[in-house]
Amino acid sequence: MSRRAEALLALLLVAALVLAAWAAPWLRFVLTVALARGLAVLGILLLLRAGQVSFGHAMFLAAGAYTVAFAAPAVPETLLLLPAAALLSGLSGLLIGLFVVRYRDIFFGMLNLALSMVFYSVLEKFYSITKGTDGIRVPPLTVAGVEPGPEVQGWIMFGLALGLALACAVGVRAYLASPMGQALAGIKTRETRLEFLGVPARRVLLFAYVLSAAMGGASGALIAMTSRHVTPQLAYWTSSGELIFIGILGGAGSALGPFLGALAFELVRVYAAAAVADAWQMILGAVLLAVILFAPGGLVGILSKRRGRA
Repeated sequence: MSRRAEALLALLLVAALVLAAWAAPWLRFVLTVALARGLAVLGILLLLRAGQVSFGHAMFLAAGAYTVAFAAPAVPETLLLLPAAALLSGLSGLLIGLFVVRYRDIFFGMLNLALSMVFYSVLEKFYSITKGTDGIRVPPLTVAGVEPGPEVQGWIMFGLALGLALACAVGVRAYLASPMGQALAGIKTRETRLEFLGVPARRVLLFAYVLSAAMGGASGALIAMTSRHVTPQLAYWTSSGELIFIGILGGAGSALGPFLGALAFELVRVYAAAAVADAWQMILGAVLLAVILFAPGGLVGILSKRRGRA
C-alpha cells in the first residue's frame, strides 16, 4: 500500500472511530481496548518482518498492566504510569531478548511461549502479592494532577490510545523503511549474507524485540487503565494467540493492519457474544478461516486489491 493511500486510510479510520465513540458511548471502551491490542500486535509486526513469530508476546502486555496495578496506589498519574509501563516492559524485553534472539523459527516462538507461561504461573501462584486469579483493582487515576469524572476519563483514555496508535504506526512505518528495518527483512530471507556484510543479525533482531516489548507494555498499561482490573489471564497463552489472530486478520502489509485487525476482532467478539453467547469462539474461528482461505493478505490486502481495481 502506498504512503498516500495509507495516510488517507488512517484519516478515514480516525474519523470513523471518533464518530463511533461519540454516537455510541458504550463503544468507546471497546474501541479503546481494540486500539491498545493493536499496539501490541504492531510490535509483533516487527518480528514478523524478520520471519519470527512470538507465541508468548502477551507476557509483555501483562507486564505493562501489572506495572500500572502495582504503581497506581502510590503514583496514580496516567501520564507517568504509561511511559513507566512501556519502559519496564522494554527492559524485560532486553533481558529476555538477549536469550531468545539466539534462536529462530519454531524455537523462537516456543521459547517465548514457555517464558510467558512461567510468568503466568508466577502471577497466579503468588496470591499474597498478585491476588492470583482474583486480580488487582486499579484505583482512580489522575491526568496532569486532576482526577476526571468517568465520562471524561473514558474520552481521555480513548484519546491516549488513538494518539499513541497513530504515533507508533508512523514510527514503525519509518523504522521499517530505514536500513535497520530493511535488515529485519534480510533476517527472514538471507541472514547469512547480512553477517557477511558486517550487519549483526542478532543485534538487529534484539532491537526490534525490545521495541516490540515496549509497545506491548504500553498496550497492557492502556488496557489496565481502561478496564481498571488486571488478572493473570493477560499473560496466558490464549491471550498471545489472540494477538497472532489479530495480526493474521489485519494483515502484515501495512502498519495500519494490526489496528484494523484489532477493531474487527473486538467488534466481532462483542456482537458474536451478544448474539450467540455459547458459540462466539466458533464465529471468530470461522472469520479467521475465511480470511486465511480467501484473503491471505488480511483486511489490508482486501483494501489494497479494491484500490488497485479502482
